[in-house]
Amino acid sequence: MTMPDSFDQPLEKRRRRFSYRPDAEATGIVAERIARFTGTPAFLIYLTVFVVIWIGWNALAPEHLRFDSASLGFTALTLMLSLQASYSAPLILLAQNRQDDRDRVTAENDRQRAERNLADTEFLTREIASLRIAMQDLATRDFVRSEIHDQLSQHTERESSEREDLRAQLADREAEIAALRERLSHFEDPGNGENISQ
Repeated sequence: MTMPDSFDQPLEKRRRRFSYRPDAEATGIVAERIARFTGTPAFLIYLTVFVVIWIGWNALAPEHLRFDSASLGFTALTLMLSLQASYSAPLILLAQNRQDDRDRVTAENDRQRAERNLADTEFLTREIASLRIAMQDLATRDFVRSEIHDQLSQHTERESSEREDLRAQLADREAEIAALRERLSHFEDPGNGENISQ
């Protein structure tokens, strides 16, 4: 270890030989998939079948074919299940942390959307009230509500009319496509082609 010439100067940074950084997003996706699978009935069924086969083989098979002693309490099976549990807990926690992050982002987006809607509503209310005051007629709460309701109904009617127009255009396009297909099949008909050549 080299000492600096002066104590008021920091040491030089050491270069790391191995600077491997796993991809957090890919690791999180794999962890979520494993956590989802371990929480399904299929995983419980597979694990139960595996344990039953393991215990049955090592308890009923001939002595020279057994690989895990039943007298020792199936040590290898216990180690495998402990290893599986030790990996499942961090994977589940990682998946829960990612879900919490998504819920936090969703809640923040919902809050911002609600604030924008509230600001728009307040703006419309102030505009309507200013117009009524300019007309020397004080806006009442019922009037403001009726105006907002009318604007919402007009917006809804406009959207419905646009949807009907789009549906009508789509129906016209489908009719044109059907007519073109019928004409194409008429030209591709070999009997019809012979009649035309004659």
